[in-house]
Amino acid sequence: MSSIKNVTTNDFRAEVTEADKPVVVDFWAEWCGPCKKLGPILEEVATELGDDVKVVKVNVDNERSLGAMFQIMSIPSVLIFKGGEKVDEFVGLRSKKDIVAQIKKHI
Repeated sequence: MSSIKNVTTNDFRAEVTEADKPVVVDFWAEWCGPCKKLGPILEEVATELGDDVKVVKVNVDNERSLGAMFQIMSIPSVLIFKGGEKVDEFVGLRSKKDIVAQIKKHI
C-alpha cells in the first residue's frame, strides 16, 4: 500500500501547510513519463524517512489552481514545505540519494 497521499485543493492546507513535520509535495500528471519514474523513488524515500517527513502528490491536471498558486511550469516539480512555508524545491527526475539529502536539510 502506498504511503503517499494524493491531496487536492480542499485538503492541501490541512495536509501540507498545517503539518507538524516537513512535507514533500510532488506536482505530477498521469501523462508525464518522468513523473511516472519519480513516483516509485518517492515511495522509497517516504518509506526510508518514515515519520520524519510526509510525502504527498498533487495531480496538476486535476488541481490546476494549486499548480498556478505555486507557479508550476514544469513537471515533475517537487516542493518541500516546513512550518507552512515552501523552503526548497527541485524540478525533474532525481536520484533517491539526491532527494533524501535535499529533504534531510529540512528535518
